[in-house]
Amino acid sequence: MLVHPQFDPVAVSVGPLAVRWYGLMYLIGFALIWAAGRYRIARTPGAVWTAKDLDDALFYGILGTIVGGRLGYVLFYKFADYAAEPWRILYVWEGGMSFHGGMLGVIAAMVWFARSRRQDWLAITDFIAPLIPFALAAGRLGNFINAELWGRPAAVPWAMVFPNVDGVPRHPSQLYEFALEGVLLLVVLWWFSQRPRPRGAVSGAFLLGYGLLRFLVEFTREPDRHLGMLWLGLSMGQWLSAPMIVAGAAAILWAYRSSTHESVNRNS
Repeated sequence: MLVHPQFDPVAVSVGPLAVRWYGLMYLIGFALIWAAGRYRIARTPGAVWTAKDLDDALFYGILGTIVGGRLGYVLFYKFADYAAEPWRILYVWEGGMSFHGGMLGVIAAMVWFARSRRQDWLAITDFIAPLIPFALAAGRLGNFINAELWGRPAAVPWAMVFPNVDGVPRHPSQLYEFALEGVLLLVVLWWFSQRPRPRGAVSGAFLLGYGLLRFLVEFTREPDRHLGMLWLGLSMGQWLSAPMIVAGAAAILWAYRSSTHESVNRNS
């Protein structure tokens, strides 16, 4: 049985100013996306973006992540609470972000960015998709450091006690998500995107891959106390991931069918 080390949530403090680990992990995640994006641009002749495009799009992406993540948490997880006190939506320092909301925010931001540059937004999301697991991995490490979003009670040898919760050994589900949504998804998407794929296929692979992995890991993650298990015994995270699985599979099918039709039309 392991015991969570109970890290200090403040990474660095200078006088009254404090930098918390969770916020620092967001910065690290965006920095990794920027560095990996630069690497892909340099290694991909005729890439859809230039380095400046990446810098500009990252700004849009950060806004989409923060706004979408916060609004997603409000709508999906604590709508009644924030409806009663709507000004607390702005209290981002209290915590509360939703990946699924952040994802929708990023998609909206990329569509906006693409239209402003008169570019194909699916080509842009295909470029961005393999980079997102860097931020997911950093975020899950932030969850682990903060000892939040812990797992369900478990009897496995690597079960961990979170002293801020109780004395019950639990799944370290934050580390599961780091390994699956971060490392594994990164490897799969990076490999999948190395060869030319039909427009939209890489974006679909991200939706399908993340949706499946998140759906599975939710079986080890403690559901939100104020929500509990929902219809069919599934958690909110699973219900939000299910449409991603369907949308991802549909996007891949559409991408390859469209590619086949275009090839037939060119050869006819």
